[in-house]
Amino acid sequence: MASIAIIGAGAAGCFCAVQLSRHLGKSSRICVFETQKRPMAKLAITGGGRCNITNSFREINDIRTAYPRGSRLLKSAFAAFSPQQCRQWWEENGVELVEQDDCCIFPKSQNAMEVVDCLLQGMKRGGVQLFCGAKVLSIKADSDSGYLLETAGKTPAAEHFDYVVVTTGGGAIGLLKELELPIQKPVPSLFTLRIEGLGHLMGNILDNASLSLEGSKFRSQGILLFTDWGISGPACLKLSSYAARYLNENSYKATIQLNYLSRSEEELRAFVNKARCSHKQTGSLHPEGLSDKVWRHILGRCSINEQQPWAELGNKSCNRLINTLLCDSYPISGRAAFKSEFVTAGGVECSAVKAGTLEAKNLPRLYFAGEVLDIDGITGGFNLQAAWSTAFVVAQSICSAEKNT
Repeated sequence: MASIAIIGAGAAGCFCAVQLSRHLGKSSRICVFETQKRPMAKLAITGGGRCNITNSFREINDIRTAYPRGSRLLKSAFAAFSPQQCRQWWEENGVELVEQDDCCIFPKSQNAMEVVDCLLQGMKRGGVQLFCGAKVLSIKADSDSGYLLETAGKTPAAEHFDYVVVTTGGGAIGLLKELELPIQKPVPSLFTLRIEGLGHLMGNILDNASLSLEGSKFRSQGILLFTDWGISGPACLKLSSYAARYLNENSYKATIQLNYLSRSEEELRAFVNKARCSHKQTGSLHPEGLSDKVWRHILGRCSINEQQPWAELGNKSCNRLINTLLCDSYPISGRAAFKSEFVTAGGVECSAVKAGTLEAKNLPRLYFAGEVLDIDGITGGFNLQAAWSTAFVVAQSICSAEKNT
């Protein structure tokens, strides 16, 4: 009877356990170790408690735009368990799904606990042993072609396992140091940005803004939300993902450039020229897509009085207004965590594992799935899809290895 240890009861770890139990049955012993008091705590709050299970990928023409790191390895994982297969799996297991206009896919119930309960019930039916409050202190290769796990908060304190699957996420890389694996230092990804002087715009939204970091090639586009500390929303979170390492290396100090409407200079100039032919004041006529409050803020940035008639606006003021709409600059003073859902960029380097199995190249029977790998995606269900697909590959690989023994 094979013994399998899964370290980390998050999305990847629990999904892997369910898959293993279904294919190996009770002929194998599957143990899941979790440091926290309850499993899948992060999954329970993801997507604001609604759980963005995956994405339809309809608007993704290049996987690298969704996964700044690890896209090559994910191509192989998606070949084994695609986003379409993922949707089918959840539907077949009783979780009805709905797709939003932005391609994000949620449970129809809009309740993340339905996803958590589905996996918990799957583990229970499969006889998976779940140990919460059991921290794994070390992983050591032993003489029996397996690994010895030392744990705290569980008896016995050390056990042999034939296979070990690490799904700890980016926060427990220290556990792997003794194994001498190549590791990229984890740094935060998917976070909001602190920008002073925008608090008065809190709650206002730009439906299609473009962001960039001055002096870099990092760009993003999408919905932007003004907050009391700065900016948030998909456009901001995408940029933070693309530039995660760059921002970390620069202590989260940079200059962000904002195109409020993602429009060209020609389009904005056409609006200004038309507005100058009207009898309205600058404060009462603005481009579609801007709230009155944001428009007044922009006028203030250009030192234009909102009561000034458009017809009296000079060429210099018009050019300044157009340039501000195209590329307004703000200094970033730091980052803010995206609630408790932040993702890390970094982990075990993808070159250290076999693409088809996710087994460590130099450590047989040691596998990795989920965020512990140097794989991370932008917001929109992409990180959970990576967790499901890599966990599926690992389970498939172990089952295949067992059949061949």
